[in-house]
Amino acid sequence: MPVRLHINIDHVATVRNARGTRYPDPVFAAGLCEAAGADGITAHLREDRRHIRDDDVERLRVSIDSLFNLEMAVTEEMLGIAARVKPDVITLVPERREERTTEGGLDVEGQRAGIEAAVKMAKERGIKVSLFIAPDEASVEASAALGVAQVELHTGEYCHAAGARAEEELGRLRRAAARASALGLEVAAGHGLTRRNVGPVVAIPDIVEVNIGHSVIADAVFFGLERAVRDLRRAINRGARNRARS
Repeated sequence: MPVRLHINIDHVATVRNARGTRYPDPVFAAGLCEAAGADGITAHLREDRRHIRDDDVERLRVSIDSLFNLEMAVTEEMLGIAARVKPDVITLVPERREERTTEGGLDVEGQRAGIEAAVKMAKERGIKVSLFIAPDEASVEASAALGVAQVELHTGEYCHAAGARAEEELGRLRRAAARASALGLEVAAGHGLTRRNVGPVVAIPDIVEVNIGHSVIADAVFFGLERAVRDLRRAINRGARNRARS
């Protein structure tokens, strides 16, 4: 099975919000990504609404033909929005107002009560639950104990590393993915991935999905959004062929 590619369209909204205009429209961008071969669309509704806004979420829900993955913090407000909008997937992520982007994985044990409430709500509405976690055994096992369907492994440390350190981080990802798969969890990966560094990640046998956003929008500035998605898909397919040979 090919590795699924979900495109995060948050930073289309970042550009829009910088000038307070109606363009570029993240919903229109989502349609272009789907046409170019994306298997799903991801959007993060942050508490401060710095990029994606509530009306974007509503419009994405009715316009996406593939799969809609809503990233969100574990709060009553966000759970209420998810219960109403009913995305196909909710990915629970850590969130701090002062951070530029999501830093590190979810504190699964520390937010256990909130995650349990999210899982209960999601099961009642037929929504899949994914947890964005650090690639370590403790986080994987805590996630499995909560009955979620999927974990998304934070790839930021790998993406920021080089040489031997990058190989070490890939090892962490491999071990975490293998453990998650053994526990019956579906395994995704994301954060900081580009068409240049995604290959070794999708070569990991247990990873079935990647979520990529910032680098796609950066490439789109120079090459256009559809080409950026197609180029990323080709990079993923090359990496997946390495998996088949390993």
